Amino acid sequence: MSGRPTTLVTDPAALASCFETLRNQPVIGLDTETTGLDPFTSRVRLIQFSTPNDLFVIDCFAFEALRDRELADLLEQPRPIKILHNAKFDARMLERHAGARLQGVFDTFLASQLIATGAHGVGHSLRAVADRHLGVTLDKRQQASDWSGALSREQIDYASEDVRILLPLRSKLVERIRELGLVDVAKIEFDCAPVVARMENAGIYIDRDKWEVQCETTERAHALLRDRLVEDFASAVPQMSLFGKAEINLDSPAQVQDALNRLGIPVEGTRASELQHYSKHEIVARLLEYRTVAKQLTSYGRSMLEHIHPVTGRIHPHFIQIGATSGRFSCMDPSVQQIPNAPEYRDCVRAPEGRMLVVADYSQIELRILADWSQDTVLMKAFQSGEDLHRVTASQMFGIPLDDVSKTERSAAKALNFGLMYGMGAQGLAMRIESTVQEAERLVHKYFSAYRGVERWLRDAGEHAIRDRESRTRSGRLVRYEFDESDRSQTAGIARLGKNVPIQGTSADITKLAMVELDRSLHGTDAFIVNTIHDELVVECDESIADATRDSVERAMTWAGRQFISSIPVVVETMVSQAWNK
Repeated sequence: MSGRPTTLVTDPAALASCFETLRNQPVIGLDTETTGLDPFTSRVRLIQFSTPNDLFVIDCFAFEALRDRELADLLEQPRPIKILHNAKFDARMLERHAGARLQGVFDTFLASQLIATGAHGVGHSLRAVADRHLGVTLDKRQQASDWSGALSREQIDYASEDVRILLPLRSKLVERIRELGLVDVAKIEFDCAPVVARMENAGIYIDRDKWEVQCETTERAHALLRDRLVEDFASAVPQMSLFGKAEINLDSPAQVQDALNRLGIPVEGTRASELQHYSKHEIVARLLEYRTVAKQLTSYGRSMLEHIHPVTGRIHPHFIQIGATSGRFSCMDPSVQQIPNAPEYRDCVRAPEGRMLVVADYSQIELRILADWSQDTVLMKAFQSGEDLHRVTASQMFGIPLDDVSKTERSAAKALNFGLMYGMGAQGLAMRIESTVQEAERLVHKYFSAYRGVERWLRDAGEHAIRDRESRTRSGRLVRYEFDESDRSQTAGIARLGKNVPIQGTSADITKLAMVELDRSLHGTDAFIVNTIHDELVVECDESIADATRDSVERAMTWAGRQFISSIPVVVETMVSQAWNK
């Protein structure tokens, strides 16, 4: 793009002039160049700003620009709107090095994801987005250059071009966001980006000694299970050597299937879903347990401790804000969201001495969304009365009084309540509750006879997804589907997504809105969000303000839920603890 001249800012007087220009703008472009990707070991070298008429590149090594209070004031105001690409990265750096809580964000990275959700093979890098929406090819050769030394002309030009493109790019993206009805969900995502940055910077504390003890326990369990399985399979493994008995490779699907068949267990595959049908056999149950323990060792063994940061002593995972098409978060490096939900693991994830964790989650939020959306009278009545929904469902399905519902009957009802909105059929239910398919079909029929509003809504949602090739959440989040209409299995899969995505996506909308509201209410206190998992938030605080923090968490989460659920109560369950237990 033909460019405006760049003003290289290298002294306080030039910086003051830069701020005077920027403060009077409704919208500005913002970017940074850093010496690395880690906020705790890297430095901010350049901060770039663009307006329709000016372009500023601030050299933070030339003078103490990052300590200028006017910089923080500018970044923390809702206006001017700051356009960034992948705002989370810049927000982490600017909070760490300039002490600024970035506000008023338009994120071209998130905007691109919202516009293209469900489309395959679409990139969201600044280069890809600029090429797709503006027909401009950015030269990214200087991106990985050394930003710690003397600046070259090429580096300054590169930094200028990246921030120069942001204003015209925003104009194109705003046009598409409005056309697609994504204004409300875009605001949620943009407001949430700086909150996620602060959550990543805060990190989460893991007790190293407790984790190592748990690893030792898991390693012993793994070895015992392995030895027992090798012994169990011994008679089914053919002699392969003249020098002794062959030993089965428990990680070989072919060997395991062959050995099970030889033992009279007619498995057709060794995936967990296939083995589950035969879990009544002790050897199959032990094999499933062995795999669970093996996965724990691989994903949550001693390697987890390698992620403890040497500067902070905490783990700083990477949260992917739109980690699924529904809008849910995902997490990596490491995925603290998937730490096993077992006391022996969760007890290792703690608050440091003198601090506490407030663990809060929405009670049955997806079922409440389904009730509010479907307006099913029976489902709504159960939530409005505060009765145990699963017992109510069991009573309806089995035709028995509430007080007579057994634990087994309640479990079957729970499987239906949660499973049907994910498109689970009779075969899936039969596997879950260990019944015949015929009995499961009868229960599904009884369920929909009791919840006719739910049946109607789920049917319509699935048909809408197939007919219009899209679904939407309550915020307007759009998910598109690409599939072959002539392929019955693909069509059935889209129908399942059409039932679940609006519900799961609305739950994601609620959680993100709650994070934004909670971050605002906690500002100025010694409390901060450290983790999120679907409909759960974890906040760390000083123990002296634990009760007040819990109240703030409940208020923020309840308020966010009520923005999307109006006809039934929103219930938030909270607990204050030293460890991540519920």
